[in-house]
Amino acid sequence: MLLALDTATRFASLALHDGRVLRYEATWEAGRQHTTQLMPRIVAALEERRIGPEALTAVAVALGPGSFTGLRVGLAIAKGLALARGIPLVGVPTLDILAAAQGQSRSPLLAVIQAGRGRLCAARYHWRRGWQRREGPFLTTWEDLLASVTRPTLLCGEIDERGFRLLEGSGERITVLPPAHCLRRAGFLAELAWERVRRGETDDPAALAPLYLNWP
Repeated sequence: MLLALDTATRFASLALHDGRVLRYEATWEAGRQHTTQLMPRIVAALEERRIGPEALTAVAVALGPGSFTGLRVGLAIAKGLALARGIPLVGVPTLDILAAAQGQSRSPLLAVIQAGRGRLCAARYHWRRGWQRREGPFLTTWEDLLASVTRPTLLCGEIDERGFRLLEGSGERITVLPPAHCLRRAGFLAELAWERVRRGETDDPAALAPLYLNWP
């Protein structure tokens, strides 16, 4: 049983995946309360599915970019579980989780999350047997990001009111995906992590670090 944890932004998510079936998933707006909310949510998920900690065989965690505090909380708990149980740990970039939730398309994909102070973390993807990251993650603004789009492009992720206003004036260049496709779900994190565990591509708990982005 793989436990997947995503605390990269104010939206948090966790999932339990047995390699064939998504046994549990919850996504909620945690704000800045990851420290107090995450462990009780994990305990409740295990209890609801009648699963003990000894049943966990791997842990996955959103690696960033994202909130400094949120990433530290998720990574600390994931590392602690992996070390205590002696099970594999997999870190997955935050924006890859968003991309994994989208269907196949010939158009390129932009995935974004809020970085505060009017900034965004973004990454570009193209479809090649799944969404493959082509550029990023990088810090940008809505104005610079929209100005860089020159062909029809899909966009998913965290969009604030300013972003929606600017996107309304972007014409047909950008298609904003529906709200359900813009929410990061730990079920997709779990699926990405399972593939890596299956290939033996796991991370060293002592060396795994959050992915932070700094404005140049």
